[in-house]
Amino acid sequence: MAKQNIVVKVAMFDAKKTRKALKIAVSVSGVDSAALIGSDKNQIKVTGEGIDSVELTKLLRKGVGCTELVSVGPVEEKKPAAATPPAASKTPPAASKTPATVVPLQVYYPQHYGSYGGAYYHVYESPSNDDPSCTIM
Repeated sequence: MAKQNIVVKVAMFDAKKTRKALKIAVSVSGVDSAALIGSDKNQIKVTGEGIDSVELTKLLRKGVGCTELVSVGPVEEKKPAAATPPAASKTPPAASKTPATVVPLQVYYPQHYGSYGGAYYHVYESPSNDDPSCTIM
């Protein structure tokens, strides 16, 4: 298997939640490293081999709270700098490939509790794939 990067957005409001989220992230089998990224440091980038991204997301939801799987993709290895060709023979770069972004189909947020103690849930759906060739959806 190849190494992969997994980015997970976690609702972390204090240092205790941040420590707990990082502890859970590195406890998953196959994880080599975990780091906080993003402007608010509310995303965790996990690098490793053979990591189950769904299991990681479930564990973070159970331990910390609201968690969203942002992206899963291969690790881009840096190549050593080689001798550069002359400027006249440069060719335009090929279209860059971006890693696939995982978007949850439905997200449930408890809004308030009903008269019988049960929570009401509002369902927010992501835009659907309107491709007519897809027979599953």
